[in-house]
Amino acid sequence: MSTRCLTIGLTGGIGSGKSTVAALLEELGAVVIHADVVGHEAYLPHTEGWRRVTAAFGNEILKPDQTIDRQKLGAIVFRDPAALAQLNAIVHPLIYAEVERRIRSLRASNLVSPIVVEAAILIEANWLPLVDEVWLVVAGKDAVVRRLSSQRGLSPDEISRRIDAQLSDAERRKFAHVVIENRGPVEDLRQHVTSAWKRVTAPN
Repeated sequence: MSTRCLTIGLTGGIGSGKSTVAALLEELGAVVIHADVVGHEAYLPHTEGWRRVTAAFGNEILKPDQTIDRQKLGAIVFRDPAALAQLNAIVHPLIYAEVERRIRSLRASNLVSPIVVEAAILIEANWLPLVDEVWLVVAGKDAVVRRLSSQRGLSPDEISRRIDAQLSDAERRKFAHVVIENRGPVEDLRQHVTSAWKRVTAPN
């Protein structure tokens, strides 16, 4: 398979280990676009996204430095499906446009290595037109709960609300070209990722 212009969409549920897989792919030579980072930039003070989000949810979500407090915003939207839909309608098109711009720029530079778009909401937000393949990372629920509790300090109720607001892994699998199981030690995960990477970078 030719590697030129190949774009991989890396997705999975919250706490599944997408960031770890993205880091492994970077080690292997991929250029990774992190949709969450692009999303953070869309919220920067006084940008279009910031103005629209604060208009929708009020200045109470702002920190003293005028940045959006994502924990406060998350507490609002993950309790109210209508609020989450409103936020998504504001932010998703902005992220899509910027990710698309970055892909075009990388392709114009004659990049040979595959591009990876790491995006938790790749499927839900209908960003599939951006990518050629979908790689799905899956992990057991107990491991996800432990990871989110220790890394983000979320309560079990908060974790459940975030999981419930997403597609199930069963639904995601319908769109996946590659499923990466993250259910053991990191060396097992590395082997899965390396094997998938070799498939798309092998010479014709």
